[in-house]
Amino acid sequence: MEAVHRVDAVAVRGGEVFAQAGDPSLTYFMRSSSKPLQAIPLVRSRDDLPDDEIAIACASHHDTPEQVAAVRALLARAEATEDDLELGPQAGRPPEPIHNNCSGNHAGMLALCRTRGWPMQGYRLPEHPAQQACLDVHAEAAELERGEIPRGTDGCGIVTFALTLEQVAHAYSRIESLRGGGRVADAMRARPDLVGGPDGADYLLMRDAPGWLAKSGAEGLLCAAGPDGIGVALKTDDGASRAHAPALAAFLAQLGIDLPELALRPVINTRGERVGEIVSA
Repeated sequence: MEAVHRVDAVAVRGGEVFAQAGDPSLTYFMRSSSKPLQAIPLVRSRDDLPDDEIAIACASHHDTPEQVAAVRALLARAEATEDDLELGPQAGRPPEPIHNNCSGNHAGMLALCRTRGWPMQGYRLPEHPAQQACLDVHAEAAELERGEIPRGTDGCGIVTFALTLEQVAHAYSRIESLRGGGRVADAMRARPDLVGGPDGADYLLMRDAPGWLAKSGAEGLLCAAGPDGIGVALKTDDGASRAHAPALAAFLAQLGIDLPELALRPVINTRGERVGEIVSA
């Protein structure tokens, strides 16, 4: 054994906790797990968006050609350019902002601004109408007052929102009941390959479990929503995302959901050889 990751998890349905592991009252910033909620104001403002453009607005993409092409399409719909993206360079990627893994999310905000007639400059700042619209959706989904939600600045420069794991799971359980939320969920399930990478727990869950949607966030957060109004939130205490898949599989097994490909994730070396595995203890 080389490492141990402790994971807190909670499942909510109808506003009530019905499964938990650890402490569901812990509070964390949602980071990129907010992206499906942040896409809802865009979907509400226009009905001409195809699945790929909605999915990339929800994405933490891996800079594949297909993902970058989806970002470009969403920028074109916004009548914006890469220069309008208020993003910094990301380590290990080309310096242009479109290669940042949050560029689709930011392109979606630019498209929202274009549609609503809001200024594009400063769309990432807390007082901008785009960020206020995102705050409104988070409050609506979590059934909280706007002032109850602590805010900070995410790694890509936009506003991030802090909720307890239980509140996050409740918000995810309500996504499809929100106006525009069903369209976001359908697009994510249709194009999970655009939402994340092929080894991510969010991608694997959407691929293997019909009716589920999921989105990871920085520092070890993973949020998901399933059929019958189930919302799930997991947080790895040390911020490691590699524990997500087996932890999610172990937690969902309590709900009668079998996910063998998530339960055991291989460790592959640079030669492509399987040299270990990641499993839940």
